[in-house]
Amino acid sequence: MKYDLEERAAKFGEEVIKFCKKIKRDQITNPLISQFIRSSTSIGANYMEANQASSKKDFQNKIRICQKEANESKHWSRMISVANEDQKNKCRELWTQGSRTNTNIRRYLQKRKRQEKNRTSLKIKTLKFI
Repeated sequence: MKYDLEERAAKFGEEVIKFCKKIKRDQITNPLISQFIRSSTSIGANYMEANQASSKKDFQNKIRICQKEANESKHWSRMISVANEDQKNKCRELWTQGSRTNTNIRRYLQKRKRQEKNRTSLKIKTLKFI
């Protein structure tokens, strides 16, 4: 089965939204919840934008934003677990998903970089034979 990063990012955002609906809202948790939802849902949105990028540079920029948002999501998950200790296990689970998402995005970038390098190498070899 092919790993669909776009779908996984969307599911991660959905899970965070569902989780945040269950958290007791107060002066401390309100800003944490807002930031957590923003960063976690931004991963998928930026990934979709990256796939529609107008240039390689634009693509790389959007993908790096995805990585940053995944890292930020890990941070907010940790802060929510401190503010709402009864949700610590679910926060840990979401932190792990954010970490995996970041790892998968990094691997995706590395794979694309290798493919680009191979294409460039192939072009150079082809030119030598002409």
